[in-house]
Amino acid sequence: MTIIKDFLLQITFIVIPIFIYYTFTYERVKCERNRVVIMSVLWGISIILCMSFPVVFGQNARLELRVIPLLFGTLYGGFWPGLFLSALIILYRLSFGVDIGFYNTLLVLIFSLPVIMFFQKSFARLKKDKRVKLAVGLAFYYCLIGLTFLGILRGFSIDHLIVPVIHLIFVVIVIWCFIMLIEAIREIHQLRLEMQNSEKLRVISELTSVFAHEIRNPMQVVRGFLQLLNEPGLSDKKKEYIQLSIEELDRSNQIINDLLSFGKPTINNNERIEVGYQLQRVVNIIQSYTQNANVMLKTDIFDNCWIYANIQKLNQCLINILKNAIESMPNGGVVWLTCNRTDDGYIKINIKDEGIGMTKEQIDRLGSPYYSLKESGTGLGMMVSYQIIHSFNGKIQVYSEKDKGTEFIILLPQIM
Repeated sequence: MTIIKDFLLQITFIVIPIFIYYTFTYERVKCERNRVVIMSVLWGISIILCMSFPVVFGQNARLELRVIPLLFGTLYGGFWPGLFLSALIILYRLSFGVDIGFYNTLLVLIFSLPVIMFFQKSFARLKKDKRVKLAVGLAFYYCLIGLTFLGILRGFSIDHLIVPVIHLIFVVIVIWCFIMLIEAIREIHQLRLEMQNSEKLRVISELTSVFAHEIRNPMQVVRGFLQLLNEPGLSDKKKEYIQLSIEELDRSNQIINDLLSFGKPTINNNERIEVGYQLQRVVNIIQSYTQNANVMLKTDIFDNCWIYANIQKLNQCLINILKNAIESMPNGGVVWLTCNRTDDGYIKINIKDEGIGMTKEQIDRLGSPYYSLKESGTGLGMMVSYQIIHSFNGKIQVYSEKDKGTEFIILLPQIM
């Protein structure tokens, strides 16, 4: 009975950090760096508690679940939290004395941590089901390494290996349960954000359908009279003012057009199109813009990439993203544009630049109403692009690093 209580206590040490983080931190702390620090501290406390109150078998056998906080902290936090938690394990284990257990802990971390670090970036990009499989596989690998080194240090006998085998089975089961729990919480959080964005879109749609046309009508009248005033014989200063007024009216009109794209009902006029051909057309359209910005476009486009979509909307989306990529490089650079087929039935379009990059918080806000990183931007272009891709039953994934560039991955369902 005591062993069961100890097992439940170990599980409690893992549940509490998950509860605290996702209840009080995940949604309230907006800065990603602060969230990672809080996560690392919570998992660090969990590791210390797990190691302080182990499940004891007899006199020498100890079993604890420190691998679970270490694994979760590394997979969800990244390199530095993983390094911090590993150092914490080594230092705290050292306080118990230098024995076979300490050497086993050290060797296991040396051989398992690089593997966990290697798969961490892949873990961040995977879907829920594959994340669960990867986490369970890494936990199995960690415990298997521990079992192997323990056998080498103490000898391969049933008495010495029975506890590590129990530990392996128990850790794999607990990891599976907790990774499912965490992914479910994250999925609920994402659905809540999408519902909030949907509500914002609904409000924008209602407002634009009522006001957009009424605002544009007097603007067109003003623009017409300004053009009439712009006659030969005016001073250069007056001509400059008139031209600036016309340009600002045109810019305001473009903003209204973007707003109307949300307010008007979507017409389902999709057709079977070849993505490679459309990408090449977009490249030709935007070529002059890239030359003026001292930007080079490099393409790697596969043929026979067929999707079911609207040509005009797809081109509008691609041009919006390409323009953002170009404008993110004020000193010039290279934009890579690739298109190929994936094994899971999607057409994958990659747009990658060498621009200023974005933080995790900025990526999370992309596509939100009126959010833009440009001083004169409205954010409506990117918002329209997200809506277009979703209307094609596609997905957009964004990966970016500050001062190193941004990569947009567009996944669209493939048809034969």
